[in-house]
This record gives sequence, structure tokens and C-alpha cells, in this order.
Amino acid sequence: MDWARIMAPLSGGEGDGRVLSAAAIVAEAFDAEVAGVYAPADVSDLMPWMGDAYSGAVQPSALDSLRQAAAAGEASARNAFAQLGHAKKTFIALDSPVWAALAMEARLSDLIVFDDGPARGRGALAETFQQIVAGEQRPTLVARAGLKVGGLAAVAWDGGKEASRAVRTAIPLLAKAASVLILSAPAASPRKSDPKALQRFLSVRGVASSIETLTDTGDPAPNLVRAARSAGAEVLVAGAYGHPRLQEFIFGGATRTFLNAEGPSLFLSH
Repeated sequence: MDWARIMAPLSGGEGDGRVLSAAAIVAEAFDAEVAGVYAPADVSDLMPWMGDAYSGAVQPSALDSLRQAAAAGEASARNAFAQLGHAKKTFIALDSPVWAALAMEARLSDLIVFDDGPARGRGALAETFQQIVAGEQRPTLVARAGLKVGGLAAVAWDGGKEASRAVRTAIPLLAKAASVLILSAPAASPRKSDPKALQRFLSVRGVASSIETLTDTGDPAPNLVRAARSAGAEVLVAGAYGHPRLQEFIFGGATRTFLNAEGPSLFLSH
């Protein structure tokens, strides 16, 4: 099944143009719609933090400032959206409760696109990125320089349920790729993962692939990134948050390595 709706969360910041351009690259390959969704800070979420310290005339003044900032952010997001040269596009500005509305937009989209800022924990959409990937479990693309649909796509394969889900949800993208490379690191993982089984799975869906087996031991994530980069991959498909999120936060985890590495664009699914 092809993708029909590509969602780009917008913050009203300087990254909006990059995210929209990346979403358009994917959308053009599928003749899909780009949905630019502006998600301002939700005033209702901030109210409990104001408490008694913001009483009388101070609280309305603070709320007015927040509303003005949201309006300015929306104007900036609309301007970036207006400059997007993609025919099928829709702009949506969310109202309170913002997160509930944003989650619904994500659930009704085939793919959500972010850039490196939120993916690396920076900017207004950092928590949104975490929630979309780990909470809503939506297929997510972290767009980086050189993003291309129709080039080489690499798959980080360990046989786990997260990697399996990532591959299944990435089938439309893999079907568009000029070539698909399955990267397996059996010496670095306790899991039994037969890359040939994945190759057969892809083959019956019309996706040809090759296999590269990495022999390095230790943490496989940096080696997978290096192998994808060395092969010239435009995108790396990987499962996200294979361990509990708290454990990933404390110990790092493969997901954090993928997000912080200078590698190809990432297709993630949890």
C-alpha cells in the first residue's frame, strides 16, 4: 500500500522549512499530500505551573504573552508552508488541547517527518518526537541532508519485533528504492536473526535485496551506521526503543546512537 499523507509537525521555528522540504521529497515519490501541522505550546498545559505566584493582573499578562508567541509562531509556520512548492498540501493549526489533536493527526498519517533537532532532543518539538515514536508508535522519518526516495535503503536487522515492525511499515519506501541492503550483526547480538528469512519476506513483496554480515563484536549500532554510510545509503530503516525507555535513557541504547550519529536519514518504528 502506498503512502497518501505525509505529516510534518511545525513549531514556527527556523527548522520548519527543512522539515516541509523533506516531507515534500517523500510525498512527491508517492503523489501524496503534505500535511503541515503547527503545534504551539498549549496554554492550558502551563496553567497549573503558574499557581498563586501568577495572580491578579500578572497571570492574564503572562497568558497574553504566550498567546502572542503562539500567533507569531503560526504566522512563521504559515509563511514556510506557503513557500513549499508541492501541489498537494494542507496546513493545520492546532488548538488546545494541542497534544490530543497532534496525536490524532499522527494516527491518521502514513508517515511523520522530523529533522535532526527534535530527534536529538533540541527545540520545541523534542518531546513531541519522543511521544510520536515511542508513545504513538507511528512510523517516523528523521530527515537529513541527502534524503532521497529511490536510492539505496539499508535495513538494520536483528530479528527483533521492533526491527520487524520497522521493515513491515517501511515496505512502501523499500519498494521505491533502487536497491535494499540488509545489515546484520550476529556476533554482536544474542538474538537469532536470519537475514535470509527477511530477504525472502521482502522478495515475495517484490523487493529485491542483498545481505551484508558484520563480524564486529560489541555495540552493533555504530557499526551499522558506518556500514550504511559506507554503502552510500540514503536512508537506514531501524527499530526504535527495543528496551524500556527509561533503560534507553540511562544506558543510551541503539536508538540514541542512531539519532546522534552523522549518518543517513532514519526511518524508525517502535
